[in-house]
Amino acid sequence: MNIFRKALPALMLVIVLVRCTESQKQSSYALDDINTLYKKAPEGVETRWVSAENSSAEKGKGGTSNKGAKGDAYTLIAPNSTKVIFDQKGAGIITKIWSANSILWKPEIRRNVLINMYWDDAEKPAVSVPLAEFFGNGLGIYTTFESELFANPEGKSHNAFIPMPYRTAARIEIVNQSEEIIMFYYKINFVKVPKHDDDVLYFHAYWHRDLETELGVDFEILPKVEGSGRYLGTHVGIIEKEIYKGSWFGEGEVKVYLDGDTEFPTLVGTGTEDYIGSGWGQGRFDNRIQGALVTDIEAGLYSFYRYHTLDPVYFHKDCKITIQQLANISGAGGFLIPDLRKLQEGVDFKLAWTYVPDDGMDASKRHLDSDNPPSVHDDYPFNYSTTWYRKDDVSATAYFYLDKPSSNLPTIQSQEIRNANMERTYNYKVK
Repeated sequence: MNIFRKALPALMLVIVLVRCTESQKQSSYALDDINTLYKKAPEGVETRWVSAENSSAEKGKGGTSNKGAKGDAYTLIAPNSTKVIFDQKGAGIITKIWSANSILWKPEIRRNVLINMYWDDAEKPAVSVPLAEFFGNGLGIYTTFESELFANPEGKSHNAFIPMPYRTAARIEIVNQSEEIIMFYYKINFVKVPKHDDDVLYFHAYWHRDLETELGVDFEILPKVEGSGRYLGTHVGIIEKEIYKGSWFGEGEVKVYLDGDTEFPTLVGTGTEDYIGSGWGQGRFDNRIQGALVTDIEAGLYSFYRYHTLDPVYFHKDCKITIQQLANISGAGGFLIPDLRKLQEGVDFKLAWTYVPDDGMDASKRHLDSDNPPSVHDDYPFNYSTTWYRKDDVSATAYFYLDKPSSNLPTIQSQEIRNANMERTYNYKVK
């Protein structure tokens, strides 16, 4: 009996701690709760939709205009103005964003309409991306596709399914930097929650374009971002230079620099089409976590994506993602060595590697490791397979989670950079 009495205070403490832990678990909310379809909502969790029919997501205030008969199905965004389409206080998770709008018929303004997202009243947006490209339409080219994170069911709308948590506030803006009035239909689905656990990260997206990459220098899909987080994936668009027309662009490897990596990365792929799950070239396809929405060797236009939802890429201090601009020539036809010889070696291209099958196990010729590499004008067996650096117009949207509501990355580039030399994409129809 004395033993029990002595143990009673410790036992009561354990019970209190367990109950506090259970209470804490119940007060926080995770995506697991959404994905478990048969569970009821925890206390304090509420479903809301924001649209032009209920812009503040107030309870019992949806569709009040025109006596409930679709009086405000869309909003109009004036030229050179900003429209706030989501403005909430408290903790929550955005679960889906849908939009259909008039930029569909105005391809020349697609990079002048931005979507900006702010978390927890941060001054700098976590997301600032051309609207069409945020939703996976690389180069602003609309096509039908469905993936795990985005969908465009008939090539004329936008859908995003990325969970976007916030702790104290969330604001989403549409920035119209064009001279056109935008008719904007939208709906943002979210849940209000009591709180989030400490390990819940903020969603970010970064868009960047290089009008002409530097020869032998990798394009940065995601410049070095500082903090702890998870790289979620990317959509990449390429506009090929006319001088390379007919060549195969996609030998470049994707490289992931993690937590202090400098000259060489920790993670590296084997080629562009390999990174998106294909091989031996790249056709059009859209899968759950990988795809190529535009692949047109004649037009010199490419758009592709890869998500790391099933194979996570975590980082604890910093992360940088790059892709090489490496092309290939083979004896199969198309762009061949005589075509390459018409270009300026060292300016338009730089030889990197050749496969010489007659040399058996020594078939791989690493020219950049050689003290005396061949010139393209030499009598050398280039035609079976040769890779070479080139320069392209590359743009990309990188998606990632970070442990802070804003990042150290640069702000979005100017309209001049976004819109230069885009004419080839304006009236392009996906084949």
